[in-house]
Amino acid sequence: MRRRDILGSLPLTGYSLYVLAQDPSPARPFRDFGAVAPPAGKRVPSPVEPHMTLVDLSADVAVAGGGLAGVCAAISAARHGAKVVLVQDRSRLGGNSSSEVKMHVVGATCHKGRPGWREGGLIEELRLADAVNNPQRCWELWDLLLYDKVISEPDITLLLETTLYAAKMSGGRIESVMARCDRSEHLYRIKAPVFVDATGDSRLALESNAEFRWGRETRSEFSESLAPEKADSETLGSSILFTSRRHDRPMPFAPPSWARKVTKEHLKFRPTNTWEYGYWWIEWGGNLSTVHDNERIRFELLAITMGVWDYIKNSGNHPDSANWALDWVGMMPGRRGSRRVIGDVIVTQNDLIRGDFEDAVSMGGWPMDDHPPGGFDHPDLPPNTVMKTAEVYNLPLRAMYSRNVPNLMMAGRNISASHAAFTSTRVMATCAAVGQAVGTAAAQCVRNNLSPRQLYRNKEQLAHLQQTLLRDDQSIRSRRNEDPLDLARRAKVRASSSEPYAPAGNLLSGQTRDIPGKETHQWTAPMATGGAWIELYWDQPVTLREIQVTFDTGFQRELTLSSSDSISRGIIRSAQPETVRDYRLLAGGREIKKVEGNFQRLNRHRVEPVTTRSLRLHIDKVNGSDFARVFEIRCYA
Repeated sequence: MRRRDILGSLPLTGYSLYVLAQDPSPARPFRDFGAVAPPAGKRVPSPVEPHMTLVDLSADVAVAGGGLAGVCAAISAARHGAKVVLVQDRSRLGGNSSSEVKMHVVGATCHKGRPGWREGGLIEELRLADAVNNPQRCWELWDLLLYDKVISEPDITLLLETTLYAAKMSGGRIESVMARCDRSEHLYRIKAPVFVDATGDSRLALESNAEFRWGRETRSEFSESLAPEKADSETLGSSILFTSRRHDRPMPFAPPSWARKVTKEHLKFRPTNTWEYGYWWIEWGGNLSTVHDNERIRFELLAITMGVWDYIKNSGNHPDSANWALDWVGMMPGRRGSRRVIGDVIVTQNDLIRGDFEDAVSMGGWPMDDHPPGGFDHPDLPPNTVMKTAEVYNLPLRAMYSRNVPNLMMAGRNISASHAAFTSTRVMATCAAVGQAVGTAAAQCVRNNLSPRQLYRNKEQLAHLQQTLLRDDQSIRSRRNEDPLDLARRAKVRASSSEPYAPAGNLLSGQTRDIPGKETHQWTAPMATGGAWIELYWDQPVTLREIQVTFDTGFQRELTLSSSDSISRGIIRSAQPETVRDYRLLAGGREIKKVEGNFQRLNRHRVEPVTTRSLRLHIDKVNGSDFARVFEIRCYA
């Protein structure tokens, strides 16, 4: 049975719908490409463009935009039983994290400035898989990982090189959207009850007449110290990155005639001490329309990039650069700011400082990181101004749906936020976590015939959403496992041994991360000759069908794909050493599951129904540590 059929057979009450994301069938997933590419005999010409084939698609959730936010929204919705169409206007997924831009994914860890606060959930699943399978730091393999994750979900229809360009409205709601793929000469008409705009630039919101903002609010509107005295239409600019490598002989560089002439004065606040990966501060165009002026912005960014490299190679100030040569230059501006859709809540600078909402569904923590809109054209100004919040913060569901288009949700940098708050919420790990929250909420809306606003107002449904996200390892600050269907919450716990600071009882704390310097929520035990074990036991027998284990994957370290040697220093490009590798599950002393070679944090196992009074996790091997570490075991019937 396909996952959708399995989930459909479960009772949809309480918190009973859950993800069956592991133990995949070894068989190749069924891909119904005929749905998006009908055979010649069944092609229907478009009445508007007779040389294009019109293809009708229907879904439960339609996601526009295939950056990390859209990828996580699509995967999470599909894993929760929704039929999904994902529309991406590029040939690859990942947005600014893809090989087209090569921006490393950052978030609440602030690079190495807030250790312990790496995001869990889908973005952690992706990072761990990339670290293990891509030790050579190849960006194209990151592209391929995202592609594999999406097409391996049988309920996602992926449309690459396809651009959304219109929306049909009915009664204020989106009835369908139009998208075109000129590569295949197809026009797609996509119908769905819930639509997600993960385009970054809010193209779907624009076509559906959703309310949005562009630019910076006046300081007085939200009492934000980071906002200007007067409102304007300026935002953060776009960037183009480059990579270079060292050769065994001198490598000359002659700039093109259109390159800018860059001098030491231009680089007063912009260091050029390393050359393998540069530079986020090659930024321009925030005082223009980052959408409509994209071609001019591309030209200026390339001219600046060539000028900066000319300075490095030919100014005489960097003689050690003689053997270095460019090996890649981005051609697609990595865009930061544009439209932000207005929701029932506009998240502000002060909200990030306070850090919480009743409808919290995801976490952030990157500093508020504002850039002068003129970018490189203002060499007298530092390239950014940073305000770091004291703690990580939560983001609310109400900022993730449109206030005037009832079936439109937003995922990514276009959520409902002031410009000041956006300078933090825009980074990709935060956007990915928002995407997971939105995809999960969208599937829940479809399943219960609710709008996103109705989901928020129904406090039982809202609690369901939050608990579902926590069950999927989504990071939400100060929220804990309160799932009434988790049989482990009724159990007692014992272990082979425990470290004094990390006793076995931590397994039932409801928290799946340590709070650096404050709280420990994991069980830790030394690996003896025969391994280590921890066991749940009940006063009365229970019947188990699914078991979920959350391991330690070293949240205290940064984990991201980067071409920067300094950022990559300390990142482990393999299985994380703390993570349990080989383990067994035993019910009443009988082995019901054996796993070898694990490197993931979250592991779920469906087993044949077993009635027992005890469940033991026996750890045989860890990937590199002398200690076994486990945050949580959940059990479901």
